[in-house]
Amino acid sequence: MSRRGEEEAPDLCLMLHIQTTIQLPAPPEKVWAVLTDFDSYPRWNPFVTRAEGDWAVGNTVAITAGGMDFKPKVLAFTPDRELRWKGKLLFNGIFDGEHYFLLTDNCDGTTELEHGECFTGLLVPAFRKKLETETKAGFEEMNLALLERMPTRPG
Repeated sequence: MSRRGEEEAPDLCLMLHIQTTIQLPAPPEKVWAVLTDFDSYPRWNPFVTRAEGDWAVGNTVAITAGGMDFKPKVLAFTPDRELRWKGKLLFNGIFDGEHYFLLTDNCDGTTELEHGECFTGLLVPAFRKKLETETKAGFEEMNLALLERMPTRPG
């Protein structure tokens, strides 16, 4: 494939992966406790302002994120390690998003948080610019708000 072809391919792609990373000054169990205190989201979370339901794998929950309401399915809920859900617009293949939080223990009382989403479907190209700017900024704002909720010292 030519260099020019490689540059043009993303515009035609029906998939987009957005990922952010932040270092948090607390061990994974403390990060997890804040991240899964869904009742508190309206008080501190600028991006996911509502997260309700029974957070067990396979269950459908209710989320308001970026000003939009979703009813995603919980794909992973592994304490201190991973939270993942998948939502869709109307039906599979139109505009789907698999949102995730991955916690990695840095073994020094701190945690690396990977926060992202993989978008797939026919409408991804139409929303690419907004996803890469506004949605990514929303993830980063949430990460910083989570950082502010962490204790000031590791451990």
